[in-house]
Amino acid sequence: MTMDIKELTIAMHEFVESQHWYDPDSPKPQSLKNLAISLAIEASEVLEHFQWNENTQDQQALAEELADVALYLLQIASIAGIDLEQAIIDKLKKNYTRNWNDKK
Repeated sequence: MTMDIKELTIAMHEFVESQHWYDPDSPKPQSLKNLAISLAIEASEVLEHFQWNENTQDQQALAEELADVALYLLQIASIAGIDLEQAIIDKLKKNYTRNWNDKK
């Protein structure tokens, strides 16, 4: 099954709703702050795969951690009202104009 960013975002929201995490009394409030913290934690879990090795020892586990990062990223962008697809396109355009040899 292949999905674009919008379809993945819808699927992510459907999952979160199925867990009742958007409910006002949820023990896991889905605020931007909480989601940003969760994103950082999941990104750190990606790093664990390379802590003592140049290559991951478990490709499937790495894939799952990357998926967790992507899901939190989709959720943050959606809740913040950011069109992630457009933001990525805009950032790539901006990056092409940057001088990557600057020391900034």
